[in-house]
Amino acid sequence: MRTPAALNREFVLLFMVMLTIAAGNTALQSVLPALGRSLGVRDNAVAAAFSVSALLWVIAAPFWAARSDKHGRRAMILLGLGGFSLSLLLCGTFLTAGINHWIGGTAAFVFFIAGRLIYGTFGAAAPPAVQAVVAGETTREERTKALTLLASAFGLGTILGPAIAPFLRLGEIGAVEIGLAGPAFVFAIFGMGMWLAVRSQLPDDRTPQPGTHGASSAYPSIGGAPTGASVAAAMQPDSEQVGYRDPRIRGWMLAGLVMGHAQAMTSQAIGFLVMDRLHLAPGLAIEPTGMVLMMGAGASLLAQWGVIPLLGLNPRQLVLSGLVVAAIGLALTGMATSLYGISVAYGLASLGFGFTRPGFTAGSSLAVGPQAQGSVAGKVTSINGASFVFGPSIGVGLYEASHALPYLTAATALVVLFGYAWAALQEPIPPRHGEGDRDA
Repeated sequence: MRTPAALNREFVLLFMVMLTIAAGNTALQSVLPALGRSLGVRDNAVAAAFSVSALLWVIAAPFWAARSDKHGRRAMILLGLGGFSLSLLLCGTFLTAGINHWIGGTAAFVFFIAGRLIYGTFGAAAPPAVQAVVAGETTREERTKALTLLASAFGLGTILGPAIAPFLRLGEIGAVEIGLAGPAFVFAIFGMGMWLAVRSQLPDDRTPQPGTHGASSAYPSIGGAPTGASVAAAMQPDSEQVGYRDPRIRGWMLAGLVMGHAQAMTSQAIGFLVMDRLHLAPGLAIEPTGMVLMMGAGASLLAQWGVIPLLGLNPRQLVLSGLVVAAIGLALTGMATSLYGISVAYGLASLGFGFTRPGFTAGSSLAVGPQAQGSVAGKVTSINGASFVFGPSIGVGLYEASHALPYLTAATALVVLFGYAWAALQEPIPPRHGEGDRDA
């Protein structure tokens, strides 16, 4: 039996695993638009690099979640961290080769995408295994709080990644210029350090503890703040299977898909917008881009951690009010011409999405009974992840046609969705006595 102090150290270690994976991915996302421009690569190739890894994450995450329940959790965490570190190391190497003109920019990005395949395939192995470890070491009364805190590491990572990325640009090492590839190498080192820490500090558990469960997590991306769906899935494994077209959740699923795509489209294009509206060279765009992304992530978390508990809105009200705020913010972002204007407008849009995402999650959950919570939570997670498969490429493709187009298109889609949501989404039914905690 391990002591409480040992369990606390173990939780901190697992929290850092989740934080490192999210921050490393979003740090690379924040610098990649400038990297692509400096290498002479088309903007849509930059979006494709993350769309491919997001697609593989969505496919692989349920597989690893199931495997983490049948095999040792430590082995799955090590696999995820190993894939994360190897992917970043290869990506940094290929980008450095392009920066130093050892290979052409297009070739560098082709190899970069190959490195991202490793991340999408194997990086998804760690989060469900981490959840399962925490679930196995906590009582049922402690589990929700512990898993929620653990899930917040992904949200914190979306802030820290873009925030520290500008400081990770490296100069020349010997005769080799590292430049904007620095964040990839630095987080690869962090990942390897976490791999060694997990291997030495986390007990081997080849026989999983019965009654615990790991759930797949949505792709950690800029704008992809946590929703709590993975916590619900880990707390309540599937017993009743619910389809996407089930009348109880169909409206919520459609709303989540449109809202998620609107956010993914616009967040992926924001780095290009900052460069073009402010007329900045790629090397000078990292700090302002990081500032805008921090403003957005901070506004989203402010909504979820501060404003929503204060207002006490139900899920339908959260979605409707969030759609209005996000649509206004996106339209203003598309028209902004200064760093201040872009930051405030994007922050307003992110504030709106900070309302819609938990509204979508809670509304889907409250639409079904206790036995279907795990199934619905899995659907919510997959919808959130799927938004980052095609959303970035759609957004950057529209951006190449007109800089304001992805933001105005997304704003229009949210206005149309508002009309649908007003008619289709129902007020939540209060849970029966004894079911409130399980439905939350």
